[in-house]
Amino acid sequence: MNTRRRMIIIGIAIIGLAYAVVFKHYNVCIYLLGIIGYFIWSQYREGTVFLATQAFHRQDYEKTDKLLSEIKNPDNLRKGRRNFYEFMKGNLALKNNNIEEAEYHFQLASRLPWRRDNEKGMVLINLANINLRKKEYDRVNTYLELADKLALTHRQRDIVAKIKEDVKKYN
Repeated sequence: MNTRRRMIIIGIAIIGLAYAVVFKHYNVCIYLLGIIGYFIWSQYREGTVFLATQAFHRQDYEKTDKLLSEIKNPDNLRKGRRNFYEFMKGNLALKNNNIEEAEYHFQLASRLPWRRDNEKGMVLINLANINLRKKEYDRVNTYLELADKLALTHRQRDIVAKIKEDVKKYN
């Protein structure tokens, strides 16, 4: 749910809360306060990352960037959302050829917990590619060693092997 819809629902709940207080329906007040609290919590802890993830999978990068820009303070996101936020910001920066910003976001994403090894593996592969572009081969090897320890998909293993071949050419 995006920020605007959350605010509309909170506004409607506040109107309902005022009505319930005036007519002394205190049990309804408890439910409405719970709804208001949940939507405020979800705005700060969940943000619009889920919608941005869906847009990212559809390769609608403009909408992804717009949804991620609605998040004012990503430090407030819970870890299960922050990792995807940083991953998508890194990919958007790569798409705009902003290598330094992309590396920054992928570095943050690599330090956050991931549910699946192949998700973290994608972050490490992106970091290896960035450092390959920057010709920092020691760092490339470090990221590839970390990626080798993870349970990667067949496609990811092929990418890692290709990066290793590229590094051997320059060493």
